[in-house]
Amino acid sequence: MRGRRQSSPFRKILVGFDGSAQAEKAAETAMGLARAVDGRVLLFAVARPMKPATSVEVHAMLDEAREHFEQAFGKLRVKAAEYGVEVETAIAVGHPAEQIIHRAETDRIDLILLGRRGMSRFEKWILGSISERVLRYAHCPVMVVR
Repeated sequence: MRGRRQSSPFRKILVGFDGSAQAEKAAETAMGLARAVDGRVLLFAVARPMKPATSVEVHAMLDEAREHFEQAFGKLRVKAAEYGVEVETAIAVGHPAEQIIHRAETDRIDLILLGRRGMSRFEKWILGSISERVLRYAHCPVMVVR
């Protein structure tokens, strides 16, 4: 088997992204892994409404979240290009753990990476509780990055 690259079980990697330093570290870890296995990365941010929201409020929040995350996503796209890795970005509104688990199942993700703790103005993630929920219910392996 020398000279032949074996297929990795981690070709599709989802990073739960909230804009924090820990989430950026998780994204960079995912890019390094993706480069090593010829994989791709989905940077996935979730904005959580504070109260039950109407459809109009959800759309407004999604627009605001896109504006907020686009700068961070832009920097990470540059890093991904340096790594030679394909990166996709997406934003959803809802409970972070539930949205991460749902997106991972829908996209048939092979590995989820999360930062240990994160904070953003949209969601004060206490990734202890979010990562615990994702670890418990995700269909695939989950890595929590320090």
